[in-house]
Amino acid sequence: MMRSPPATLSLLLLCLLLGQAPLGRPQSPGTPKLRLVGPGNRPEEGRLEVLYQGQWGTVCDDDFALQEANVACRQLGFEGALTWAHSAKYGPGEGPIWLDNVRCAGTESSLGQCGSNGWGVSDCSHSEDVGVVCQPQRQRGYLSERVSNALGPQGRRLEEVRLKPILASAKRRNPVTEGAVEVKYEGHWRQVCDQGWTRNNSKVVCGMLGFPSEAPVNGHYYRKVWNSKMRDPRFRLKSLAQKNSFWIHRVSCLGTEPHVASCQVQVAPARGKLRPACPGGMHAVVSCVAGPRFRPLKAKSGRKEPRAEEPRVRLRSGAQVGEGRVEVLQNRQWGTVCDHGWNLISASVVCRQLGFGSAKEALFGAQLGQGLGPIHLSEVRCKGSERTLGECPSLDGAHNGCQHENDAAVRCNVPNMGFQNQVRLAGGRSPEEGVVEVQVEVNGVRRWGTVCSDHWGLNEAMVTCRQLGLGFASHAIKDTWYWQATAGAEEVVMSGVRCSGTELALQQCQRHGPVHCSHSTGRGSAGVSCTDSAPDLVMNAQLVQETAYLEDRPLSQLYCAHEENCLSKSADHMDWPYGHRRLLRFSSQIFNLGRADFRPKTGRHSWIWHQCHMHYHSIEVFTHYDLLTLNGSKVAEGHKASFCLEDTNCPAGLQRRYACANFGEQGVTVGCWDTYRHDIDCQWVDITDVGPGDYIFQVVVNPKYEVAESDFSNNMMQCRCKYNGHQVWLHNCHTGDSYRANAELSLEQEQRLRNNLI
Repeated sequence: MMRSPPATLSLLLLCLLLGQAPLGRPQSPGTPKLRLVGPGNRPEEGRLEVLYQGQWGTVCDDDFALQEANVACRQLGFEGALTWAHSAKYGPGEGPIWLDNVRCAGTESSLGQCGSNGWGVSDCSHSEDVGVVCQPQRQRGYLSERVSNALGPQGRRLEEVRLKPILASAKRRNPVTEGAVEVKYEGHWRQVCDQGWTRNNSKVVCGMLGFPSEAPVNGHYYRKVWNSKMRDPRFRLKSLAQKNSFWIHRVSCLGTEPHVASCQVQVAPARGKLRPACPGGMHAVVSCVAGPRFRPLKAKSGRKEPRAEEPRVRLRSGAQVGEGRVEVLQNRQWGTVCDHGWNLISASVVCRQLGFGSAKEALFGAQLGQGLGPIHLSEVRCKGSERTLGECPSLDGAHNGCQHENDAAVRCNVPNMGFQNQVRLAGGRSPEEGVVEVQVEVNGVRRWGTVCSDHWGLNEAMVTCRQLGLGFASHAIKDTWYWQATAGAEEVVMSGVRCSGTELALQQCQRHGPVHCSHSTGRGSAGVSCTDSAPDLVMNAQLVQETAYLEDRPLSQLYCAHEENCLSKSADHMDWPYGHRRLLRFSSQIFNLGRADFRPKTGRHSWIWHQCHMHYHSIEVFTHYDLLTLNGSKVAEGHKASFCLEDTNCPAGLQRRYACANFGEQGVTVGCWDTYRHDIDCQWVDITDVGPGDYIFQVVVNPKYEVAESDFSNNMMQCRCKYNGHQVWLHNCHTGDSYRANAELSLEQEQRLRNNLI
């Protein structure tokens, strides 16, 4: 073993005795956390602060230059630094100056790997605190900017807020939208002094509680209530109000902050002043306005309600209410938002526009799935006061180097409705599965029981999993005899449940008044299995439109198709093999847009071998192809009676995993297409019996909801169809969620494709 040179050994021993690292050596094997403290709407610049031994401190500007700024910015998730700022440009910090004379080679992944004088060894003052300005572009793979470790004054924790209802009417509301503001500070709830309280403060508090906006309160009335309680000896309010530990002294918000910890918060009066924290004041009272989904249903009145404006922003692929990939409507087409410059301020504008509160997380790198179609926006720069995302400055995403792997997403604050406490799972092998047990009111008494599984399906299971906070449903289970319900809760207390899938709780779904179930306990109770990710299939509408044509096909070539029920009923009565059928043929591609592979509902042991086509079908009815009149009546059908699922096309770098050949595994990988060419059997609608006219051509994927998906709204594709007896035109092909309902184009407006003659 080689011995260390004496000089080096002496230097190491000296450094160890002094408790500091030698210059040019990494400080610690761990990675210290960094943050930028600066303008609220510019997350890429500010005073550089480091978290060490549980305390935030600053960095001195001595020896600090661009390569050190580059290391810091990359550690913060940005692509690099634009510049750095000396002499406390972003204001002097507080606490220790953790690092001085920082020297980086520029290749380090963390500021802690750079050389310095050692932790806390500095001859600087806070007037020398360094700041950095990073490039606004995030690194690929940087996932989110979230409200976490919310820090208030002196780096102490401001954890959460709540409203304590005072009036009897406010206590009866669900959710609670009005009451005294309470802030959890260092593990204890405190009330906030109303002196200097503003509507901007109220807006921030409401946003944290899941509400998009605030409303004025009757301060005079609340003052009367406060004064009466202060005089009443039965209340402890007077003695509590005299203690500074009861109060948060002052809060000052701009109204654009996603969390009250981002506001200026003063817990107690300035040091050395012995005056009380809230002299002569009372607790601040806030009134919030709930979004449409969280308001109580009003009884129908005779007056016609004004039609709500069509939303121009939506969330997709989110496992919970108030989260998802952000999509905006421009030029009659939905598209995504690039994550370049995406932050909590812009995310909060989206959340409020959709009727939620402020954003608790701004997600990058298509973390909630990639979209299809155009990327409409990039470098979105909201100030936080905008009512809609469309009011924020932005660039055109199509010309800004963005790909769908950069799609932005959000997680919004949503109101606490208490629904999660009204459902539970029992008897499963994991917390994500089991018998569904609900709490309902029976003869004025709240009690737990099971749900009748008659008509139980994926929509009902989806609502249950979301109510539980467990994401999507992977299975809706009707026979749960192998799972044991909770003792005393075996009786069926809810039946006839029918959900649309958008409800926040099973209790909001349609159901029987008196319980009516074909069985009262045991085997027939409803169950679910939940998952945090799911597939999402969508048709390529443009390909259908471009490939449609007519063919008169001899019956002698249609025996296999007839066996698979791909022809209209009149084919049963023809003089086989003489004659022909007129077929509207087209190609289709089904894309898995979700975050999990699409797999058949059943295992390969139950797949069916089709001798004619020499492969196994893993799903019996998977796609419906129909021709409808303009009022929706079916005039022809050509559904594929069964399906072979495989990865026909995958993007570069993604390996095909599923193939029908040789009894292979079946499914569609995330990001891949299952393609069916126009020239294969059953890829048609039999229109032999249809006369000329204008029709709707419709394709429905997964029509019976046999396999769970994150979004069923895009499973239907429709086209306008014109048939003159010899030629056919398809135009305005779009999936069910692509356009607003009134966005149909006339045939004359649509660019006609080439005529497909027989």
